[in-house]
Order: sequence, then structure tokens, then C-alpha cells
Amino acid sequence: MSLTIDITGLPHERISFGPSPLAELGAALHALSEPGHHAGLHGWATTTTAALKPELADRLHEADFMWRSTRSDFLLPPQPRETLAEELDDLDRMDDERYVGAALEISCSTQYADGLPSPLVDSHSRRRALDLAAARGPRQYAFVERMLADPTGTRAWIRRLLEDCDDAFFADTWRRVRLQLAADARHKTELLRRKGLVDAVAAVSGAMSLEQDAQGTRIVIDKLVHGRTHTEGSALTFLPTAFGRPHLIALHARGWQPVIQYPVSTRELAGTAPVETVKLRLEAVAHPMRMRMCRNLARASYTTSELADAYGVSAPEVSRHLAVLRKAGLLTTQRRGRYVLHQLDVTVVARLGSDFLEAVLR
Repeated sequence: MSLTIDITGLPHERISFGPSPLAELGAALHALSEPGHHAGLHGWATTTTAALKPELADRLHEADFMWRSTRSDFLLPPQPRETLAEELDDLDRMDDERYVGAALEISCSTQYADGLPSPLVDSHSRRRALDLAAARGPRQYAFVERMLADPTGTRAWIRRLLEDCDDAFFADTWRRVRLQLAADARHKTELLRRKGLVDAVAAVSGAMSLEQDAQGTRIVIDKLVHGRTHTEGSALTFLPTAFGRPHLIALHARGWQPVIQYPVSTRELAGTAPVETVKLRLEAVAHPMRMRMCRNLARASYTTSELADAYGVSAPEVSRHLAVLRKAGLLTTQRRGRYVLHQLDVTVVARLGSDFLEAVLR
């Protein structure tokens, strides 16, 4: 599974890297809502939450469905500005149908990415949004009902909320991270200019790759979701974030310019495995016999015949199980004379939990 952005024919000058205060505020709000996703931000999240005035904390809780599980698309601007105020002004120019559809996309519109009509103009989408909001509780239902009845007033309320967050904590945070994000964006831009898109994409994230063939050129993002979009007639924007890890977010809804928000390099998680590799390894260790064999293989090296004797099964059956573990990259093998010894690679197995978490949160 993966997200694919078709960039066939897109000139390099329409690929841009730049920090966005609105996107970074969205990432920071997500980190406050889901601190368990961001162990490295625990101190910042604890300190910031403790300093919030109860009234602001209550309003943030009311609107957090727009950034708790992921980010509403309007929080990822395709044209980053210098200030939050400028980006909020750009947001104010968005029409109500587009804004409301994006605001409700995460928890109130499971088919948003397919290009369904806005709930402001389509009765089915409206009923669906209210039904899904009701399942989230009366508070979210009331918020969605208010947004559908008075989009202009609700949009003004959201802008004031974001401005109050800027006053309360984000302005200081942005001053501290802005230079780092700008430096990263300059580095990626220079990499694109000097070495090309392959190197620039690889530098953004190990979970991204560039594919080129007779059908065109595509950026492929290794994620546990499936999606496809293109840059035809638009551009591609990369937004660095200091608050994003482990998330790699790609705006890919129909009718929106593709935007990728990527965590800046601090210490890249060593050896993070692709999604398919994580799946292969989980399936390999889930089998009862292989799990029992791992008990031995974790303690010492064994030959096929020794394992067959220990578990009372045939050597060919043991070989089949060992082949599955080997294909998943969970075994080390060494030859000693005419014997082949197998042992569990405990370093790889120890990373399996973090690799799985990285895959599902990416």
C-alpha cells in the first residue's frame, strides 16, 4: 500500500520547499492532542498544556477533530507565507464549500478523498457528516451542526482560536523552530537544483522514492493507506516540520494541490523498515510453530535437524519455517563445515515493535 503523486511533466521550478507557520501550528496542536505519538515532545507538550488557560484548552478540545488523528487539508497551505496572519488571510479567501468539506473530512466524511460534494450543498453528505459527528459525542455533533448552519461565523471562531494559540504559546515556539525549518528547506532546494529530484526526495524521507518509467514520473510514499493524485496544472509543495515525527503527511484529495509535510532530520530512526517488510515480519512470527522455534533460535544457533528433533517434526517442515523467517530478515545463518546454523537476529526483532508503530503512525 502507498500514496502516489504523479508529477509527470512537472518542471523543477514548480517544486518548492518552505516552512509554513499554519502547518507547523497544526502539527503542534496535533502533538498536544496526541502526546503519545510524540515521545520526543513530551516535555514541550506537558509544559504547554499546563500553561494553557482553561477557556482556551476547552475550545481546543472542542475543535480538535480537525487535527487529532491527522490534519484537515486547509492546515497544509500550498503557498507558505512568512507569517501566520498572512496564511490565515489566504484561508479566509477559500470558499465555504471547500473549507467546510476539508474541516469535516477526518471524522465526518469517510469518502472525502473521493471528491464527494460538500455537506453545505449536498443533503446526503450533510446527513452523513452529522451521523458520524453524533457517533463522536454531543460536543462534536453540536460543533458540526453549528458549522453547517453558520459557516461564516464558525470560520471566524476557528481563526480566533488559532490566533489565540499564537498568542498563548505558538509565537514563541515558531521563533525557536523557524530558522531550523528554513535552513532545511534551503538545503532541500539546493539539493534539488544541484543533484536532481531523486536525491531531494530521498533526503526528505526514507519512506519516499521516485519512480520513472514509460508511464511517467511518480513520487511514492510508503504508507499503510492507498491513494493517488497528480500535479497536472498545479505544483508540489514540501513543508518541513519540527513537530511531525513520526508522521509523514501527504495532501492528496481530489482537486487540491499536492502538499507533503515531512519531519526535519534530527536523528533518523535507524533501520526503519518499509510497510511490506513489517507486514512480512509480523506474519512470520505470528505462526505458533515459528514462535516456538524462535524461543530456541533467540538463545543459540541451531541446525535444521536439531530443531526437527527438538519439536518432533520433519526436517523439511522445519526448513519451510526457517525459509519464512529468513525471507522476513529475522535470521542470521552461518556455515560450519557441513552444517548450517541458524539464529534469530534479536536486533531486528527488537525493532519490530517500533517499526510497526512507525508504519501505522506514518
